[in-house]
Amino acid sequence: MMRARSERFAPAGSLRGTLTPPPDKSISHRAAIVAAMGEGETVVRGYLDAADTRATLEAMRSLGADVSAGDDGRPDLRIRGVGLRGARPGRLIDVHNAGTLMRILPGWLAGQSHGQWTLDGDESIRHRPVDRIVEPLRLMGAEIGARDDRLPPLTVRGSELRGIEYRSPVASAQVKSCLLLAGLLADNPTSVIERRPTRDHTERMLRAAGAAVITEDAGTPVTVHGELPARRVTVSPAGTLEPGEIPIPGDFSSAAFLIVAATLVGGSEVRLEGVGINPGRIGLLGILTRMGAAVQVVETAAAGREPEATIVARSGPLQGTRVGGGEVPLAIDELPLIALAGCFAEGETVVGGAEELRHKESDRIATVVEGLRGLGSEIEATDDGFAVTGTNGLRGGRIESAGDHRLAMLGAIAGLASSEGVEVEGFDTAGVSYPGFGADLATLVSRASGAST
Repeated sequence: MMRARSERFAPAGSLRGTLTPPPDKSISHRAAIVAAMGEGETVVRGYLDAADTRATLEAMRSLGADVSAGDDGRPDLRIRGVGLRGARPGRLIDVHNAGTLMRILPGWLAGQSHGQWTLDGDESIRHRPVDRIVEPLRLMGAEIGARDDRLPPLTVRGSELRGIEYRSPVASAQVKSCLLLAGLLADNPTSVIERRPTRDHTERMLRAAGAAVITEDAGTPVTVHGELPARRVTVSPAGTLEPGEIPIPGDFSSAAFLIVAATLVGGSEVRLEGVGINPGRIGLLGILTRMGAAVQVVETAAAGREPEATIVARSGPLQGTRVGGGEVPLAIDELPLIALAGCFAEGETVVGGAEELRHKESDRIATVVEGLRGLGSEIEATDDGFAVTGTNGLRGGRIESAGDHRLAMLGAIAGLASSEGVEVEGFDTAGVSYPGFGADLATLVSRASGAST
């Protein structure tokens, strides 16, 4: 466990420079799991080395996969899988703080021909609901149990699965991914209908590994703020997966903190290269553009299956906006940054329909509202979001990360943009997804003014 410590982030004169964000955390989790399910050796290009993703590698090793570092000095991995039905039984799997692992992995384990596994994690994980995967897996015939039928620890016993059509009541890529992995092991095709489409990393990865995955529109969409139409994703049973090589782009959710920092700190211009721009991940860009942010996106030839781009963000004035509907799942991890941007925008910024934020590493609605209010923001929580009245900035002060990596990084950005600076308690938590975050910020600040965080 990382030792909690505080770090102070002083106001920055400007941020300037070029960076490549760390590898994508969501794709790294999925790459390790799909590689472990595969036949033969898979090379994962650019795997994220962070607390959450190390937990996934530990889990894959415990299930029998052989995991080793690449031989060319890059952050690559070689994973020799156990096959779709070869997971080693009888293991306690510690997911630590990795919610993605807790919610996706049971789909694979549920379809094994034998064996039982228990998935558990830290105190934060034990308060994050898993009933959203328990219910549909049971409809598929899975033997699965949870504390109070909704919380970890989660126990899974391998059993025969049947294909189903499941209309997901929540917009969750994790639920969808869990069911798609289970569907590979079912007796008939499995379909997940999403009223509000989510990121499609798993579908792309499974198709590339040889699985039959079909995505199609489901019904007549009502387009609000550019949301994507409802979708039906269907996977057919498979005998094998052969991923071969899985390249991982830069993490948009990590880049988002630098984008917003450059937007808020006067005189800034930050260039971010190799950023993944999966359509299900980049809702923040549309929201910031609507607020008047100076953000330029230049799509580049992707080295792999995910689209990539160079993103240039510059400082400038912002206008308040309203966020809701289909935009929410496309920006779910970045909504706290919208709250921060709203503090510097003219007028009111309102986010609604974001109940999912209450089930992250912390209750992100409560912690973001409490944290920003402590720094001088006029912000109020609602049942499903928050409302911010722009005050031309933040005073500064102290913010507690509450064990949430994204809140720790939010505090750092707030400090750079504030008038007095911010002390972030538990800043170490940023290492869950972005171990070099503090160093990268210091590099951008020092290039501008010779200062450091």
